[in-house]
Amino acid sequence: MADSLPDTEHHALARGGALRPYILLARLDRPIGWWLLYWPCAWGVALAGGAFARFDLILWLLLGAIAMRGAGCVYNDIVDRDLDARVARTRGRPLASGAVGLKAAWAWLALLCLVGLVVLLQLSPFAAVVAVASLALVAAYPFMKRITWWPQAWLGLVFSWGALVGWAAVAGALTAPALLLYAGAIAWVIGYDTIYALQDREDDALIGVRSSALRLGRHVRAGVGGFYALALLLWSCAIWLVRPDPLAVVALAPAAAHLGWQVMALSVDDGADALAKFRSNRFAGLLVFLACVVVGTA
Repeated sequence: MADSLPDTEHHALARGGALRPYILLARLDRPIGWWLLYWPCAWGVALAGGAFARFDLILWLLLGAIAMRGAGCVYNDIVDRDLDARVARTRGRPLASGAVGLKAAWAWLALLCLVGLVVLLQLSPFAAVVAVASLALVAAYPFMKRITWWPQAWLGLVFSWGALVGWAAVAGALTAPALLLYAGAIAWVIGYDTIYALQDREDDALIGVRSSALRLGRHVRAGVGGFYALALLLWSCAIWLVRPDPLAVVALAPAAAHLGWQVMALSVDDGADALAKFRSNRFAGLLVFLACVVVGTA
């Protein structure tokens, strides 16, 4: 999962000289990816009541999301370098184009993981164990597009894991609200990454790569809407368990309105529109975070 880079940004990064290929390889120029990885972390902290009491934790998790999303992109490009070279949108990536060698990519990956380790050491032992447990899912993700029509579901397992880490860091255990928050995040990720995959449907079909966008076919809009609705239902259940009050669930109304707009306004045959809708989930994540803050601190 990554978004296109405008030409103006390429020119700006060109001034970065020797660092430019490594910035591109870790997608440090594209903050949408680490925002989407970060928001579930922040939701877990906020819904567990730590939005203000553990603001330091929220900042550490932000650094961790930036570093580990970068590490994930490097690892993904190492695995996919041959496939990337065959897709128009990705053949210019540093590994696929030869701008970065394989050994240098592994070294860059190790450095980013060291940053992640620093963040890991800031967590409680239980939360650290929960965080480390995600690594098997991360390692398997790049291969999913080769064996299943639903690699977006596996991405959901990976990108939503922070909800469990954030909750565990504050609450010291994984209880039902955390699991429901995590499950809702998975449905959200499947929805927005299906939108993202609309950009690559033709190339994916040609080279044999699978995606939910291809699997859903003419029913993409309904499919995305269904996953978003499931996400809202699961989040509502998580909130209800924390605060059994109908007004608490209403805190999700702005997020529900935004996700509904995405589905209704989506142009499934327009790659630029799909990218714009995908990117708008940074704002959707913020709206869910604010709902968790309201509920968790009430």
